[in-house]
Amino acid sequence: MHLMSIRPIGLSVLSCVAIAAVAVPPPVPPVKPGLWETRMSGLDANGNPVPLPEQAAMSRMSPEMKAKMAETMKARGLSMPDENGATKVCYSKETFESGRWQQMASEMGCTTNYSTQSNTTWKWHTSCPAMKSESDGEAVFSSPQSYTVKLTSTVAVTGKANTSTRVVQAKWLGADCGDIKPFTPPGSAK
Repeated sequence: MHLMSIRPIGLSVLSCVAIAAVAVPPPVPPVKPGLWETRMSGLDANGNPVPLPEQAAMSRMSPEMKAKMAETMKARGLSMPDENGATKVCYSKETFESGRWQQMASEMGCTTNYSTQSNTTWKWHTSCPAMKSESDGEAVFSSPQSYTVKLTSTVAVTGKANTSTRVVQAKWLGADCGDIKPFTPPGSAK
């Protein structure tokens, strides 16, 4: 996710879809493995919908850059967002059980503390001193086929705090991922 488009979209999707990182042991989400459709939206400080910066960046990309981004995302187990902003991701049972999908933040020096971790709700706070960021998240698992994640992050940019809220709504499409391979986080072996 090093391309301009991959880094913002990919890390945003991953940070919300992957939910959070923990030291030991990583939780396994109470959802089914298989093909998932996720839709990400942004909220302003008053809770009103706002366009995501990565959506604007994608609209300015050349066809060649979009193709390269699609190839990179597909190699990681993600589809390009469609015209409605839906992305498909494949989660295997091994993806969930390995904990690798949740370890990215801890490898970047972040710590996560859960205040709630039930079969229906996870709430957490993540602190990332190296990235000068703090995040509060909540995942609500309405069923093994549906979840919503809300992540509010504050990042210091040139000495100024910038707060953003992302909401990911996910629904399970089925056990067969088709031509989308299982999700692999950045830094994982392919």
